[in-house]
Amino acid sequence: MKKNKITREERITPDKLLSVIGTSPADNLQGFSTAISWKSKLAGLQVRGLFGYQKLLDTISKDASAFGPWALAAAWQRSFMDTFITGPIKAQARMAVGAGRNPDLIADMNGWIYKGYTRLLYTLTGFFIKDGKFDREKSLKISTTPNGKNFLLNYMEEFAQIEHNYNNVGLTRLKAMKELLKCLMVLITETPFANGELPFAKKKPDGTFATSFDEYLAENRTRLENLFRENAFDIKEFSERATGGKIGCSAYEYVAGSELHRVKLRHYALPHGTKPNGKIIYLPTPLINKPELFDLARGKSVIEGVHKEGYEVYLVDHGDPGWEETELGLDFYGKTLHDHFLKIIKKRSPRKGIYVMSYCMGGTLILPYLARRAQELMAAGQPMDIKKVALMASPVKFDDEGSGHKAMRSLIRANYDPLLMEELFGEVNIPPQTIEFGMNEIQPGVQYTVVSGFYGRAEISADIEDAAPFLFWLTHGTKFPVKAHLQWIQNVFIDNSIYEGNYCLPSINPDFDNQPVNMDALREAGVTIFDYRGTRDPIAPAGSCVAGETWGRVGSGNVRIMRANLNRTIDKNIGHIFVVSRKHLAEYLEAVTAFYRS
Repeated sequence: MKKNKITREERITPDKLLSVIGTSPADNLQGFSTAISWKSKLAGLQVRGLFGYQKLLDTISKDASAFGPWALAAAWQRSFMDTFITGPIKAQARMAVGAGRNPDLIADMNGWIYKGYTRLLYTLTGFFIKDGKFDREKSLKISTTPNGKNFLLNYMEEFAQIEHNYNNVGLTRLKAMKELLKCLMVLITETPFANGELPFAKKKPDGTFATSFDEYLAENRTRLENLFRENAFDIKEFSERATGGKIGCSAYEYVAGSELHRVKLRHYALPHGTKPNGKIIYLPTPLINKPELFDLARGKSVIEGVHKEGYEVYLVDHGDPGWEETELGLDFYGKTLHDHFLKIIKKRSPRKGIYVMSYCMGGTLILPYLARRAQELMAAGQPMDIKKVALMASPVKFDDEGSGHKAMRSLIRANYDPLLMEELFGEVNIPPQTIEFGMNEIQPGVQYTVVSGFYGRAEISADIEDAAPFLFWLTHGTKFPVKAHLQWIQNVFIDNSIYEGNYCLPSINPDFDNQPVNMDALREAGVTIFDYRGTRDPIAPAGSCVAGETWGRVGSGNVRIMRANLNRTIDKNIGHIFVVSRKHLAEYLEAVTAFYRS
């Protein structure tokens, strides 16, 4: 052996590097199955208490005859709180929403932690990239020389500072980032962890490694090379750069005269050369998502898929609700705008049949609209004009038993304060970060799995680019109009009013105006319902997506049989946002177009 030859024993180990960080909130030593935002929850309880106390002071100060001198003291305290405590809290929340930031200061700090951590990952990885490839000679030198080891240890101290300032615990987004850091440690040192851990290693069904250690190193060098080339360590920043802030692959125009407040009707005309089938699909969309979920990219587009079958598409675009939308309730979003848009569509294409397709909340709210429409038309002696509705993961039953919504309903009962929502967001609407917080509560580990899954697929360069539109959609939600949100939570989610038959809508017919919608009108009018639901869906559990089993043309026996003029309910082993998978989307399109043709 030559005198200057370096042996593997001289290399610093990944365990030594990791020891600099020590135990941190990114490790999930508690073994939680989801992310726990304990500081945010504690702060939320304190804010809720402050506003609750302020409400009590309001009651006392307004009733001087009952409380006498206490009313004066309460009025003084009320003024003090509004000036120095609750007033600044409200101002901060509304300014944050106006700037597109998270009104939760603790969660906002976590956002900066993610940015800092991923930028460190980028710079440390880049130190070992030469001409686009991971430089093994440089990693050998750095991991074996005193200066190189100190360089790595100093980097670990920077990671440690970030991790120990993190405000969440459990199965978090930062935990996924730390696993990528561990992967990088193994690549630099070419040494496995003492406990055998190899982040992102392929495994056999029995849990053993599917590749040799050398193969593992080669695969993960490619993974880091790909992530570095695209600077894709931070999923939000990457999606913004990769998409330019714009997603959607199909051409559309806004229909002139369709705008109501900030809601507009999009028209997706058939591409040139496509044979029309004489039918229109009307797409009501959820209030909390960008509508581009239906048109993410080529091969991942519902609109592209139905265009190939000859359908024109009209889509509801709720836009970015502002202060003038804060007082708009479900009467507007669930009735007024659909009346307006369908009138426009029928005027533009009087002889074309109209079918409905909707996803999640959009489907939940369109069903009572269609029932009310059926009531109105039948009372006027006219036939129902929309007789086919296709639902995608659309919950209609909300109870504590078989629907699967018990956990979310319990969370709402324990933590949701409608008065606080109005106080904080009454002039700016509910921000997407607040909606996301609630969604994370019912999707165990989703913050971790999204990031970890993205890193895990980064070994294939095309998968990084392919994920960008969905990641942009996922990380750029829309605001929920505050009055409509309060009604959605109370009337639909807690009172279960649609399923129980107590959901009210306005009507042009005074006999129906603001009366409960008769959901049986769907069956009487001959409406058929296609229910496509996922057995792995925590947001719209299969037990809650029961419209096809409950209303419309329900046949005797098994409603899942594919017979003409009957409802169809299809269970699939899928999650909530299945359209991001080309395979699952193709299966859905095949099933829904067969339903429309029947």
